[in-house]
Amino acid sequence: MVSDVHGNARDLALAGEGADALICLGDLVLFLDYADHSRGIFPDLFGVENAHHIVELRTARRFAEARELGARLWGGVGEDRSTVIEQAVRKQYAEMFAAFPAPTYATYGNVDMPTLWPEFAGPGTTVLDGERVEIGGWVFGFVGGGLRTPMRTPYEISDEEYAAKIEAVGEVDVLCTHIPPEVPELVYDTVARRFERGSRALLDAIRRTRPRYSLFGHVHQPLARRMRIGATECVNVGHFASTGKPWALEW
Repeated sequence: MVSDVHGNARDLALAGEGADALICLGDLVLFLDYADHSRGIFPDLFGVENAHHIVELRTARRFAEARELGARLWGGVGEDRSTVIEQAVRKQYAEMFAAFPAPTYATYGNVDMPTLWPEFAGPGTTVLDGERVEIGGWVFGFVGGGLRTPMRTPYEISDEEYAAKIEAVGEVDVLCTHIPPEVPELVYDTVARRFERGSRALLDAIRRTRPRYSLFGHVHQPLARRMRIGATECVNVGHFASTGKPWALEW
């Protein structure tokens, strides 16, 4: 089980060793590494100094200034912004999906581009979003993407659309999502020093349907990596990009 791969294809290729299946909870793309500002699509295009600056602005929650800086930088790019980003993402996806073992079950993260996944997902990779699948006799439900934020990452959706996907999954043994339930200890990032967005609909579903596990990523350095909500064990299975270590679910 991995989440928030963010370009770590080397360790991803080894993540499924000894397992019946690999589950990936999204964020394959590396746009900007907040720990190493030299890595990602942004510094490749605009340099490390500009990466330093935009990270400082975002960390200080000066999102309007960060967007202004981004607009100025993109204004100097000769090609269309969406075309340049899509080309860079395609290059990363080719490497990421090639590293997936068979079978892999995957859903999208908030920085992913779902429209491109069918082009790269091979026959051994099953992509699920608002859907269920049986693995080893247990029912797993998958809900991808994130909720809307000032960051405006590619796959952010409304609370209502997200809640509808949670509802569509229904009762499962293992509820797999990219973002965590809306619990302060699970959504606070101790390094970024901010609360990320969690889902109230997900929290309500955990309390109502009582899955054995709620598994998620998104928050890279959470205040709490795991906690119980009633009968459910909630576990943050990321941040794979920095650890390179999968989390094993055994039963």
